[in-house]
Amino acid sequence: MPLPELDDVSRRQALEKAAEARKVRAELKQQLKAGEIDFGEVLDRADTDDIVGKTKVSAVLESLPRVGKVRARRLMERLDISPSRRLRGLGANQRDKLLREFEAGQH
Repeated sequence: MPLPELDDVSRRQALEKAAEARKVRAELKQQLKAGEIDFGEVLDRADTDDIVGKTKVSAVLESLPRVGKVRARRLMERLDISPSRRLRGLGANQRDKLLREFEAGQH
């Protein structure tokens, strides 16, 4: 199915919306990296904030202190979470397992 053609106004609005989403995600990841917020707070925000909810789990995990791409990937494999999974798409068990993982200080 081809993408619909957008007029100039619609295209500009879509670009502005995408730029805002990137800005919000970048701020979220920076706050995580700096330790200003924790993983549990991000999961709480994912329920109410559409931009946060559509953020990939792997991107959030990689932003945590002492968790890089490799550790995030291994953790997701161990917990049986798809690499393309988004925060809002996590099941209750997956959320609980991730929260336990980071509550225990096993970064």
